Amino acid sequence: QVRLEESGGGLVQPGGSLRLSCAAAGTIFSINNMGWYRQAPEKSREFIARIWSGGNRNYADSVKGRFTISMDNAKNTVYLQVNGLKPEDTATYYCTADITTTGHLLRNFWGQGTQVTVSS
Repeated sequence: QVRLEESGGGLVQPGGSLRLSCAAAGTIFSINNMGWYRQAPEKSREFIARIWSGGNRNYADSVKGRFTISMDNAKNTVYLQVNGLKPEDTATYYCTADITTTGHLLRNFWGQGTQVTVSS
């Protein structure tokens, strides 16, 4: 069994910053990639960023220049540094990962989400 656990969300003023973390644990053989999505109330889930174990990254246009994704391979943890936050960034942020388990099955996993609220 593989679990993804996010942390780091909270209430922040416009222009502020947060660092979200997501740690993968369990029956992990290798991690192919990890990423972040977000979902605002009454909106569909939106892709934010993804990073591959080799270091390649891609971002949604809406967050380029403000958000930075990074990964600590030794800790099986992905980070999302979010700067210049705007009220429209308010959402639940979800971590996702494509992981090969110890049973050599490549599967996609999701975390439970962490809330980010941007408000003055």
